[in-house]
Amino acid sequence: MKVGLAKSDLTPRVGVELCGFGPFLNRHSIAVRDRLWARAMAVSLRDTTLVLVSNDLIGVELDTTRRVREIVGRESGLPPEAIMVHCTHTHSGPATLRRLIGWGAQDDPYLEVLPQRIARACLEALANLTEATLSHAEVPCEGIALNREYDRDAPPLEEVLREDWRPARPELTDTTCHVLKFEAGDRLLGFLSYFGCHPVVCCQETRYIHGDFVGVATNLLEREHPGSVGLFLQGAQGDVNSCVVHKPEPEALPALDVIAARYANAVRAGLAQAQPVDVDCLTCALHEVTFSRVALSAAEVEARLAEQEAILGAPGASDADQRVRMATVFALAYRKILARMHAGQPLTEPTELQGFRLGPLALLGAPFEVMQAVKNEVVAAAQSPVPLVLGLTNDCLGYAPDRTVAARGGYAAEMVPLMGGTLPFADIHSELAAGLLNLERRLSVRGAK
Repeated sequence: MKVGLAKSDLTPRVGVELCGFGPFLNRHSIAVRDRLWARAMAVSLRDTTLVLVSNDLIGVELDTTRRVREIVGRESGLPPEAIMVHCTHTHSGPATLRRLIGWGAQDDPYLEVLPQRIARACLEALANLTEATLSHAEVPCEGIALNREYDRDAPPLEEVLREDWRPARPELTDTTCHVLKFEAGDRLLGFLSYFGCHPVVCCQETRYIHGDFVGVATNLLEREHPGSVGLFLQGAQGDVNSCVVHKPEPEALPALDVIAARYANAVRAGLAQAQPVDVDCLTCALHEVTFSRVALSAAEVEARLAEQEAILGAPGASDADQRVRMATVFALAYRKILARMHAGQPLTEPTELQGFRLGPLALLGAPFEVMQAVKNEVVAAAQSPVPLVLGLTNDCLGYAPDRTVAARGGYAAEMVPLMGGTLPFADIHSELAAGLLNLERRLSVRGAK
């Protein structure tokens, strides 16, 4: 087996609007606290080569992924199914999602050069391919996360910053992280860590550019191992927050280092405990899929639009009012949906599910903020010894809520699809779980051959 790793700088210029936290916040960056990176891993075995790149970004849309694949494929000859583009989901990076209404204005020059910057890391990783060994560990990773859908109130800051803090129901979060270690002889080429947690520690008041706690932790570990490259892979984080999110800036920035240190400690333990893995196969699979949406008539959409326009047209309506700004998001979404209806166009576009298999490890990528119950269902039914469900891969379509959250409605199930200009999903839990398991079976069959 050969492995190559590389990174390229994705940090935008200061002043670009950052993505996340609320509608039309005008949250423009004022400084760089930690640089943002595209970190790529190339793996080659016999006649198969795969590239996975993890980016310190809130997400990318499918057109960006396709442009990255085009650049890398032109230079390397790799097919699209061999190139996976993943994001960590930082809320302190640039707004990169054109379809997302109101959650940060995109900087067009940045988006134009972004595919080249991501592709550069991929191509350098391919150029760095060298014989290497892979080791793996699954180690405890606690005191970081809580489930925001089922444990709704975060404890006070002084409580969660104690080293012995644990959530009330840790079983609703990831309590371990996976660590892969790549070595050439006694030299550490790099590492990969996998954990499911919304990476955000800061709040809408913070305007510093950084990769949230997973980016800060990975930067720290790379500095401890000069010359190495570390990738973070985001798991099922759709209903899992860090334990200190949404605190005021004077509290959030110091807490960022505390939570990053906790995660770095877990990865250090994984690097120390990792055991060799026999990578006897290397396979990939790529599915184009379209997930079903809730059915609404044009008349129903027009009625909903009228409700939002009544808020916007009320006497004294002000753009300083959060309710007005949110009504603007919904009004723009309903107008977009109506336009597609009247034009006879489909209301949703195809997306992708993509998988890589490295020996016993199956990386199953989906374009969502996946919730824990969906991931748990896939892991329980998977055939691979180590199945890892990755969110925010190749595209970004909002949340994949579990059945309970979808039935409850609200932000993840109803509001976020509209922020993307589309209707809510009809049964994303069942459809996504089935799609990922079908993907995993294809990887297993190919690997057996």
